[in-house]
Amino acid sequence: MPYQRRSNMLFLIMSLCLLLLFVANVSLGSVHIPLGEVLKPFYGQLASRPSWDYIITEYRLPKAIVAVIAGMALSVSGLLMQTLFRNPLAGPDVLGLSSGASLGVALVILGSGLLPLTISSYFLSGYGLVLASVAGTFGVLLLVLAVSQRLRDTMAILITGIMFGSFTGAIVGVLSYFSQAEKLQKYTFWSLGSLGNLPWNSVLLLAVLTIVGIGMGIACIKPLDALMLGERYAVSMGININRSRLLIILATSLLTGCVTAFTGPISFVGLIVPHIARLIFRAGNHRVLFFATMLTGALLMLLCDIFTQLPGTDLVLPINGITSIIGAPVVVGLLLQNRKGAFR
Repeated sequence: MPYQRRSNMLFLIMSLCLLLLFVANVSLGSVHIPLGEVLKPFYGQLASRPSWDYIITEYRLPKAIVAVIAGMALSVSGLLMQTLFRNPLAGPDVLGLSSGASLGVALVILGSGLLPLTISSYFLSGYGLVLASVAGTFGVLLLVLAVSQRLRDTMAILITGIMFGSFTGAIVGVLSYFSQAEKLQKYTFWSLGSLGNLPWNSVLLLAVLTIVGIGMGIACIKPLDALMLGERYAVSMGININRSRLLIILATSLLTGCVTAFTGPISFVGLIVPHIARLIFRAGNHRVLFFATMLTGALLMLLCDIFTQLPGTDLVLPINGITSIIGAPVVVGLLLQNRKGAFR
């Protein structure tokens, strides 16, 4: 079968699987709702019971949409980082952005006693944690951009990002050591991640920011193909390395930062999805790989979100725990196949 035809067939099959998983995600929960009632909101109709309609439209449907958005954003971020640094173990948090978001939230929750009462009470209500997360991400981003303008070596930027992550992680550790049990528990719950409990205006804002970030990533497809063969080759192809690097970093920062701000840190998705997409589509061309990664990331996140709901109970497992349980064995398996060329 020709490569293009095979890719189109895979996109079609995975799109159908995405639709089925999306409906399954909305259908499952602690409250049993018949499938026919679940599908009614998709047709603009109300469910037979007001409680069912509220559960579907105000909780399950936004959660499923956030799962798709987060899967796409984190997966694309991972692909951008792995190509930019030519490192198969690079993920969306390699620049320390997730650590910066965690530091912002930790300063608000764990270090609230160091802040004035009016400021701490504001950040602990409404969109306070989101703003703190964005501020932390933006602070680390400014540092990374400042370093990237002074360093021409991409690997030096990678090492700098890792150091930023270690530094912010150390500060969070110190704050955790001196914090009260109640505050530490609240921060722990945030760090475990959650796709639910977001109002529609937050979902809309997250979707807009993700579309902007993905659009920036699409603009980098040609430079990404050239960077696969090294920076010298990219320069010979007429690629502006500094401009492309800056755009890739900004796109990754926007995608990772907005998802972390609204859902908390989510591990492994950005790391493993690009490799899964490569294995499925057998693609090195980013014109195919970029959109394959988006689709695979959405599928994986929906699947992980389904696994968080324990059948027959009201207990919902943290999404970060599920992605780590699934992601860690996948990474080990890919590493074991490295000699066969599967982990490129």
